[in-house]
Amino acid sequence: MNAIYTAEALSTGQGREGRVATSDGSLDLTMAPPKELGGSGAGTNPEQLFAAGFAACFHSALQAVARSRKTKVENSSVGGRVTIGSNGEGGYQLAVVLEVIIPEIPHDQARELADAAHLLCPYSNATRGNIEVTVVVSDD
Repeated sequence: MNAIYTAEALSTGQGREGRVATSDGSLDLTMAPPKELGGSGAGTNPEQLFAAGFAACFHSALQAVARSRKTKVENSSVGGRVTIGSNGEGGYQLAVVLEVIIPEIPHDQARELADAAHLLCPYSNATRGNIEVTVVVSDD
């Protein structure tokens, strides 16, 4: 791989119960497990960060695909949902649902753009074959 950019972050404290910050200072968050995992819920958690990162990255890929096809998608959005659960072997696994909304174009065309973005997005490529990722195209 020919690296273009590298992000750096440091987790301190107890991982899910601590702080996470980027080396440039643009992100500095208190971490706390959600109540569903026995925590206080008084901070963000890795699943929320992953959902936000995946949604933003996928949305960027969607915009790039639309530009390459000369398709205008000004009011699009991508929602990310990350679920954590037991893998049945004493560990945990993740599943992702991405909801793509492009209200100004027909559903079939939006589906084509979403499918192409799924091939382009670095998060999609990193997770493909590792975790279940479902891309849903909604009309609004």
